[in-house]
Amino acid sequence: MGRSIRAVLSALGVAAILFPASGVAQQKYSYSHSTAPQSSRYVQQRVIDVDDMPGHQLRILEVQRKYTRNHPVISGVKVVEVTVRGFSDYTNGVGPAQGYSTWILEDGNKVYAQWSGTSYTTTTSTGSQQGTYNGTTYFIGGTGEFATLRGVLTEKSEFNTDPESGYNKSSSIGEYWFAE
Repeated sequence: MGRSIRAVLSALGVAAILFPASGVAQQKYSYSHSTAPQSSRYVQQRVIDVDDMPGHQLRILEVQRKYTRNHPVISGVKVVEVTVRGFSDYTNGVGPAQGYSTWILEDGNKVYAQWSGTSYTTTTSTGSQQGTYNGTTYFIGGTGEFATLRGVLTEKSEFNTDPESGYNKSSSIGEYWFAE
């Protein structure tokens, strides 16, 4: 009888690992949004030449997006502004970029995200960089009811860094959830 009880308990333990209770699963929500370039502007950016090889540059940036229409929505709440801060490490216009963003919501709460990916750029006639970024954004929390927000988005952005006519437009798709 002792071996039978141990066998049943072992089988139950394996089942609990392989098939967790449905209460443990997170409710996931789809996210999809495209940003028009008119809503974005470069607040600041700095470029530093690295002297290890021609064309190697580090850049820090801050981009602000304000939404007056076509707002992104998280859990039924409109996003009114996003501030993106980060840096790139390009050699001849190609390389990694990463950083953080703060999403300000209509109700005053904030959502925090971390992003990373790769960009390809070319130099325009005005000396600005024009290019495409492909990467991933992770929701890492927020304030108020968004403190436990988590999620992952894939993103594509097209940009021009010209201080006068620059833009940053993006499209994102993915999912988010609230950690328990």
